[in-house]
This record gives sequence, structure tokens and C-alpha cells, in this order.
Amino acid sequence: MARRVCLIVNPSAGGGRAARALPPVEAAFARTGLACRTVKTRDLSHARTVAGEAAGAGETTVTLGGDGLTGAVAHELRRHPDAVLGLLPGGRGNDLARVLGLPPEPVAACEVIAHGHERAIDLGEVQEPAGAARTFIGIASVGFDSVANEIANRAPSRLGNLVYAYGALRALATWRPATFDLELDGRPESFTGFSVAAANSKAYGGGMYLAPDAELDDGLLDVVISRHASRRRFLATLPKVFRGEHIHEPTIEVKRCAELRVSADRPFAMYADGDPIGDLPVTVRACPGALRVLVRAQSTAPLLPAPPAPTTRS
Repeated sequence: MARRVCLIVNPSAGGGRAARALPPVEAAFARTGLACRTVKTRDLSHARTVAGEAAGAGETTVTLGGDGLTGAVAHELRRHPDAVLGLLPGGRGNDLARVLGLPPEPVAACEVIAHGHERAIDLGEVQEPAGAARTFIGIASVGFDSVANEIANRAPSRLGNLVYAYGALRALATWRPATFDLELDGRPESFTGFSVAAANSKAYGGGMYLAPDAELDDGLLDVVISRHASRRRFLATLPKVFRGEHIHEPTIEVKRCAELRVSADRPFAMYADGDPIGDLPVTVRACPGALRVLVRAQSTAPLLPAPPAPTTRS
């Protein structure tokens, strides 16, 4: 019996890339014998509802869009122990697909949906003091990244993967340092600088390896602290993030924990998977093995070589 797939599509993802890929993707599923039911999302709330219905019906949920759509669907699927998620990269960033070593083109990635293996990965969750926890897959960050993400989300789609670097450069013009108060598994720490990020995965922002040593299945968050630096030094460091080499800079520190509490001296929204996920103060937690995803059949490990990683960890 053919696997039944619920294909959840964000038609506007990637400046229309997902919508353009839909007909050949549906044709590829037909060729591989997959019974496909396609649903075009109205918004992320609708995507979560559809994912829950698909899981309840025993369908494999597949997303065709960006990391924001995938994160929203993952939020719902973690409630269903037997659910499996497949990814077809159709957004601007596609960082989870990149870290998992999936083919970069949606049609090629259909082969993984048809013949891939299941792999359990961690999720992260962000919780405000009086709110419900919200799930993310990649990296949750706050501070300078909040401003950069807000700008990037309004930027023209023609910028493609460069949209996040564009947001950072625009944000730098008006940025003033913030003071952050953290608790890492109960250990207090304060610093003044740019941002703090809780990484479940290695990359965000369309190939920026903010946490090059993060693993999707270690049950921990890699916490990346970016302390104060001059604008000149920041500009010199920014290109290194695409290679994961920024972690060797004296203003960058990487720690690990299972739970992180974050507050700051002024209001910020924390962003994850490209979208706002909660306003400070928040608690960020690792959720070990909370989601099963489809990966290439020949390996359960990421197939994309990771950039250089830290040699010591706190």
C-alpha cells in the first residue's frame, strides 16, 4: 500500500518558489507511487491545524515552504507520537533541510519522502511567563537578531539567501548595546552586547552557521553569546558566520545547557525559524527526540559537512 502524504504548501514561500515547485512535486510523488493530498496554507495557524488532522489520519506530513512553516508544523506533530515529518525546501532559508543534508531542490527531495529513513531529532521550545510554550526547530535568538529579522522579513524576496545579511547590515546602523541577564541550567550570567541565541541546530538565516557544533540529537542547546564590539569589528566578523569561524572571535562565546532563561534591559521579541516566537523574558528548553523526520536512506547523520567547531565547551 502506498504511503499517504499530506503535502502542506506555503504558496508565498521563497518569493513564490514553493508555488512554482508544486506541480512538478505532485508529479514526482505520482511517479514514486505516493498518494498525495495537497493543502495550501492560509497562515501558520492553519498549517498547524492541517498537520494535526494529517497525523490523526495516519498520513505522512510533508512541508513545501520555509523553516517558518516547518517549525509551525513541528509544533503540532510533537503532540502525535507516531507522526513523521518530511521536508521539501521551498523557502528562502531552508536551514533545517541544509543541516539534514537533504537535496536543495524540492523535486529531488521527493525521493527522500518516498525512500528515506526516519530519524528522531530534538526540538526547542520558548515559553513566556504567562503563555503557552511554542516550538522551534533551528535557532531562537534575541537582541540584535530581533531587529535584523524584523527588517529581513520586510525585505524584497529577490534578495534570496542574502536577505538575512541585509537585515543585519541595516540593523547595525541604529543598534545600541543591550544588557542581557541569563540563567543556563540555573547558572546566572550577565553581559552587554549584541545578542544571545539558543541553537537546536547549526544554521539559520540561509546558511549562517551560528552554532557550528550544535547537534540535532544531543538533548542540549548551544547558547551563542555575542558581546559588545565596534561596528568595524562586527562587519569583519559577519562573513565568518557563513563558515562557522566567528566562534573563534574573542567577543563570541558558546556554552551548552538544557534550559536557558533570558531577560534584557529593554523589550525584545525572540525570533526562531524566521518568525517572532515570544517576548522577553522567556525560558528556552531543549526537547530531546521530540520529532521524527525523513532523511536520506544511506545515513541517519547530517550529510552536509559542518564548518569548523569549537575545540572546548563550557
